[in-house]
Amino acid sequence: MTEQCLFHNKDGGLIPTSSLQIKAKDLFVLPCHIKDIRSFIEKHHYSKNINGVKITYCFKVMYQDELIGGVLFGGMATTAWKKFAKAEDKVLELRRLVLLDKACKNSESRVIGYCLKWIEKNNDKIEVIVSYADPKYGHSGIIYKASNFEYLGVSGKDNGFFDPETGKTYHSRALRVKYKGDYKPFVKMLREKLINGVLIPIELPSKHCYIFKLRKRIVDDSN
Repeated sequence: MTEQCLFHNKDGGLIPTSSLQIKAKDLFVLPCHIKDIRSFIEKHHYSKNINGVKITYCFKVMYQDELIGGVLFGGMATTAWKKFAKAEDKVLELRRLVLLDKACKNSESRVIGYCLKWIEKNNDKIEVIVSYADPKYGHSGIIYKASNFEYLGVSGKDNGFFDPETGKTYHSRALRVKYKGDYKPFVKMLREKLINGVLIPIELPSKHCYIFKLRKRIVDDSN
């Protein structure tokens, strides 16, 4: 994949800033491969994993030579896309967004904004971007509001499983993810744990749901 810088400061260079206060305009956002940011996301995102996540686009957020953020977009699990569009290939979900605390205020919304511009430019099918904010981890969706997402309300409660061996929580759909008609190795492992009584069923709290409509695309398609 050819890397293309999506934004930087207006004169094409980087302005030295304090390591504790990196300005949003001094960040570079680049499309990348999942291998470039997988360990970073698994370390810094509250979920601590990306297993079972469908991945379509990956972006890394750089400050000079330092990786300080990662973003994943992908298809929605199961048939959840039907709530937002007429076809699955018209919907993407913002699956993971991570930025280190040293990135200044407004960095998240700028990163999201440029990712959306890249997707709109490079995919002529996507109409809607969906994202969820999990109140369990203190998230209400402030960054999505700042990025001009539309708030749809709170999703219904769902079922999941807690793995006491790893301390991780999984949505029930993580046990149903298939690739080319077969369960992925990680899914097979989870299903085996479920059969053996290792996984503990839990109720997952509701989440705040936001969408971003690529309005130009929708208008063009209606003509």
